[in-house]
Amino acid sequence: MTYRKYKLSLLLRIVSIFCLLLILVFAVLTLDFKTKALTSTIALVPIVVILILVINNLFNFIIRKHKLINDFFESVKYRDFSQWFNEESGPEDIRELHKGFNMVNQTIKDINKDKETQYLYLQKILELIDTGIVAYCINTGEVIWINDSFKKILQVPTIKNIHFVKKRNQRIFKTVFEANHVNGSTITIETEKDKIKLLISSACFQMDNDEFKLIVIQNIDNTLSQNQSEAWTKLLSVLTHEIMNSIAPISSLAETLQTKIKLFAEDSELNPLEIDDLNLSIDSIKKRSKGLMKFAKTYRGLNKIASINVRKVYVKELFDGISNLLHSSLKSRNIELQFVLDDSKLQMEIDRSLIEQVLINLIINAKEACKRIENPKIIISAKQSNEGSTIIRVSDNGKGIPDEIIDKIFIPFFSSKKNGSGIGLSLCQQIMFLHKGKIQVKTIENNGTVIRLEF
Repeated sequence: MTYRKYKLSLLLRIVSIFCLLLILVFAVLTLDFKTKALTSTIALVPIVVILILVINNLFNFIIRKHKLINDFFESVKYRDFSQWFNEESGPEDIRELHKGFNMVNQTIKDINKDKETQYLYLQKILELIDTGIVAYCINTGEVIWINDSFKKILQVPTIKNIHFVKKRNQRIFKTVFEANHVNGSTITIETEKDKIKLLISSACFQMDNDEFKLIVIQNIDNTLSQNQSEAWTKLLSVLTHEIMNSIAPISSLAETLQTKIKLFAEDSELNPLEIDDLNLSIDSIKKRSKGLMKFAKTYRGLNKIASINVRKVYVKELFDGISNLLHSSLKSRNIELQFVLDDSKLQMEIDRSLIEQVLINLIINAKEACKRIENPKIIISAKQSNEGSTIIRVSDNGKGIPDEIIDKIFIPFFSSKKNGSGIGLSLCQQIMFLHKGKIQVKTIENNGTVIRLEF
């Protein structure tokens, strides 16, 4: 509608000029300049003045819009979106143009705000984990992001360019930054203070015309077995994959939004700005960030236990507490929960809350295994071995664990359940390691499972 009014106004001005020119020509042809030169000239002055005024009006009419557009493009060029254009006064076409400018400025402000929020989300997520992460430009070596865990593991200060590491320790630079670890691998490096073993995984990605590299490292010096080392390798692969899957769509959406805004700024009529599409894209960025946040929180739950509070605990009291907590829920499923304790005075030096968590996890797993089993039963027993260690067994008569997954059940984030998080047994294993104990599994498919905890 505004565009039609603009065309009509322009057409009226052109027609006016054309008519005035016709009148001027007609007057020149009809007036007698030979006998009445002065009078004829004076008669033409009003027509000429009006014609000049109309031409000047047409010139200003066209120029003022182009001047506004040029000023706006200058603001876009220098990324100044703070200007607010008056929408209440002035010609209607200028007010509509001001509305368009204000909408573009506000949209860009909102997008920048959301991009900043998403960046803060990702930054906080990656700072939550104790896995070292760095991303840098391969061509220039410029670091675009690095977390504190990475600097702590490699014992380096804040670095803006990876070539700083090359000057400081060339061996670390070659092993960590130059070598490719696409499938994940175990390396040993020497820092200024000691020698450490790392699990490392890397991936390359491209943004615009630059190529970047993402490196993820984990200190595994305290790993107690090769199986756990393999678990960390797979965990790092999951982390790298999850982070890349989140960064890539966020970056792509941001670039798409930026392109749409530039096209709108160049020609708002040919490239209209759909606010619904913008909101949908921003919502997609937000959802993906929340998904990564949920992933990080799950990972944090696996890593947050670093120390234990050990004291003497009667095993009977431990069993009674678990029985009170789970008995009713198991009874509702018609599952018999039985505790067997030969010595009511048996004591253990443990962190009670953590071992309760281990037993609860194991009993819940046993409950799931006993679904659709006749006369389901879960037995928790404890006794002291001849060597002086204490043994707790959690056994069930459920469906057992299939042979093809028995070697994977302690891998972080591995789960055979549809809605499982895959951290339950990993958490149990970590808690047992902190107690300097062992956790072992013996199972026969369709005939039950026994989990043995040795302290």
